[in-house]
Amino acid sequence: MPQMSPAADGSVEHGRWPRELLPVFEKWVTCEYAGLTRSGAPITWPVGPFVGADGRTLDLTTGLSYPSKAERARRDPRVALLFSDPTGTGLADPPTVLVQGLATVRDADLQANTDRYVSAVEAKYPGALGRQPRFLLRRQAWYWTRIWIEVTPLRILWWPGGRLDAPPSRWEAAGDVVAPPSDPGPPGSDAPGWLPPPADWRPRADQAVRHGAPVLTVTDVDGWPLPLRTLGAERVADGFVVRTGPIGVIARGRACLTFHSFDEDMNSQDNVVLVGEATPVAGGVHVRVERALGDFSLSGSALRQMLKLMSSARVLRPRLTREAARRGQRIPELRLPGE
Repeated sequence: MPQMSPAADGSVEHGRWPRELLPVFEKWVTCEYAGLTRSGAPITWPVGPFVGADGRTLDLTTGLSYPSKAERARRDPRVALLFSDPTGTGLADPPTVLVQGLATVRDADLQANTDRYVSAVEAKYPGALGRQPRFLLRRQAWYWTRIWIEVTPLRILWWPGGRLDAPPSRWEAAGDVVAPPSDPGPPGSDAPGWLPPPADWRPRADQAVRHGAPVLTVTDVDGWPLPLRTLGAERVADGFVVRTGPIGVIARGRACLTFHSFDEDMNSQDNVVLVGEATPVAGGVHVRVERALGDFSLSGSALRQMLKLMSSARVLRPRLTREAARRGQRIPELRLPGE
């Protein structure tokens, strides 16, 4: 099972987060969020991170119409965030940062969640609300209606300068730090995935290599998700051999490979997520891929993106209605800035 190298200085800090990491948490455009399935297998997706209003949590969202990330976190709150791609941050030589913590799911007030998300997007991604006419935005409640996942960090590892060939520095929360409970889950069965997975993973794997080195996620000795940025990936017949370098990881068991890329303004994003079985090999990890997950990528021309959004809306609007009803709430009103 995976093992992490000891801290660079052998010490463990207690208390507030290290100040040198705050610019990462505040400015990072997209991080990798890892949760656990019912069987304990890791699944990792790129998400937009936000610092919690009280400065005690690192937060992310998922759409109410595709709530799988939140449902996994409510079942098993052990999650991880990896800040490994500094694109769009403007930071010079930033560290690579891994956060393991406990998730709190918030979906008891969907209107407040949506208002908060609109405000957070306006602040962090200037121009995002102006890419489409307002009359189109108002028809996208299936996207803007959000569930928040608030992560209370318990352990932080970071590699200064993003140099993964050296042991990480380490911070741990004080022993009395606890995460608040999640809002009660809604009645009824969980929503199924809305995107059918590809029948054959191989074409997606062939496309994945253009996104550069993937994030490999396994589980650590205690069963927590452990996402790590690799140093590269070689396509082989049954999957990939990824180079991890001397970062002290021995990966064996269920694994997830997350390839993704995005531009500085988040005008486009591409994702490929593959799951399978990991086995350690010399200098890295062999991941035998079993399947590709259905993913939502948004790239190409503005027209192409708009057509894809319109196609997605036809599938997601009925799901939004169902999920709001399960929670006994109305579909929120989209309140745009300046109104």
